Amino acid sequence: MPELNFDKVYASLNLRIKDITNIDEFDELTKEFLGKNSLIAEERKKLSSLSSDDKKNYGRKLTEATEFITSEIKAQRQLFLNSQFTSREEVENTDISIDWTPSRGSYKHVLSTVMDEVVSIFSSIGYEVAHGPEAETSWHNFDALNTPDWHPARYESDTLYLDKNLDTLLRTQTSTVQIRHMEENDPPVYIVAPGRVFRSDQLDATHSPVFHQLEGLAVDKNLTFTDLKGTLEYFVKEFFGNDIETKFIPHFFPFTEPSAEVLVKWQNGEWLEILGCGMVDPNVLSNVNYPDNYKGFAWGVGIERLAMLRYKIDHIKNFYDNDIRFLEQF
Repeated sequence: MPELNFDKVYASLNLRIKDITNIDEFDELTKEFLGKNSLIAEERKKLSSLSSDDKKNYGRKLTEATEFITSEIKAQRQLFLNSQFTSREEVENTDISIDWTPSRGSYKHVLSTVMDEVVSIFSSIGYEVAHGPEAETSWHNFDALNTPDWHPARYESDTLYLDKNLDTLLRTQTSTVQIRHMEENDPPVYIVAPGRVFRSDQLDATHSPVFHQLEGLAVDKNLTFTDLKGTLEYFVKEFFGNDIETKFIPHFFPFTEPSAEVLVKWQNGEWLEILGCGMVDPNVLSNVNYPDNYKGFAWGVGIERLAMLRYKIDHIKNFYDNDIRFLEQF
């Protein structure tokens, strides 16, 4: 039975909320998403034609969606009101003895800003954000991702293990979040997993033992490499601009087959690698007990890599030195 894509509904709701400029628009928003002509209402009309089990399961999902949308609109309405009151107080109750709007204050770090932008780009096309622990099991970090015992990534020289038996470690990739999400959720899946990762790397211009990644995963019926390519080309153009050129070249990753690297053509005409991707290896889907008729694609991108390219930063350690002269540029 085809079901409503709730993730897309929530993403559309978030976009509509961002465009609101008048408090009365929240009432219109409620009618649009929960009124008698809304998608939710149309889906409820279909319940009578379903079997008893399908009616119960899908009805529960529609109820949960209704409750979530109701609470989100209510919360955002209150935030909108609060911001209006704050703005009004600043205009009408000026106290010249107090600096209500200091010229200096706290700002997001450049890595946080880039991470939020990347998440926002994928959220705009229906991906939800998933999180997981930084201290991981070897099974989630390697075995479930089709990485054999002999693979160099599992060497102690490359990975920061937390016990003598090499059973726990600091995650080397946020792909571990994909495994945990699939263990707890049935397909289809459309997620991005941002966060810190750790590797036993020596610090140089482009490497650090601690850095940030965003990995993405899509699992559904009939997904192809064309879907992967279209998704990543959309992201690259949204992040770097519509004039950027991309190309995909063959590569190898244990957890995807076929695999590829995505390159962009930079200002000097040089091709630069920015991320790795591929179709999810069937062994990975089998490890989380997903049905054989589902396929997937995945990708991973380094946030520091994106920030260095965009802002022409020549050394990765600049992000971590906390030099105010560097941070104030962003």
